[in-house]
Amino acid sequence: MADISFLMLIFFLMVTTMDKEEGLSRRLPPLPAEDQKVEDQKVNRRNIIQVKINASDRLFAGNEMMDVSQLKDKIKEFLTNPTDDPNLPEKEMKDIPGFGTYPVSKGVISLQNDRGTTYSKYIEVQNELIRAVNEIRDEFALQNYGKKYAKLDEDRQEIVRKAVPQNISEAEPKDVKKQ
Repeated sequence: MADISFLMLIFFLMVTTMDKEEGLSRRLPPLPAEDQKVEDQKVNRRNIIQVKINASDRLFAGNEMMDVSQLKDKIKEFLTNPTDDPNLPEKEMKDIPGFGTYPVSKGVISLQNDRGTTYSKYIEVQNELIRAVNEIRDEFALQNYGKKYAKLDEDRQEIVRKAVPQNISEAEPKDVKKQ
């Protein structure tokens, strides 16, 4: 009887699969040097879009409520500012080594969620924000190099990252359900 139990235990251990962990793959910035001064950066109000998720999983971008499917287009319009709207982010001419001068958006996406927000909604919003930045990067890469961003070599990917930065700031979760 003990042999059969042992064989069954071995069998179930061999054929059972473990769930994969879900999460976001992020590379955090390196820690600043101990002797480096910390400076508060002042950001012009027009250069920030606030994306909030409340406890009911409702999404607000800017000051308007929207569906997650609309978020990517809203963020793309915000970051690219195609019509040079004075209410959307400014662009700064930057010299990018290996490319030249290019107008880089100063736009920052500020993401804040409620403590009651579901993890799946948070991941869904994060994915849409990243998708918007990746689409802008793909458009830049196709226009300048004839290939999508992922197909470029490391040097050209670095140029694209400098031309289309991914500036996402995550605020401390709090109670935003009243907004």
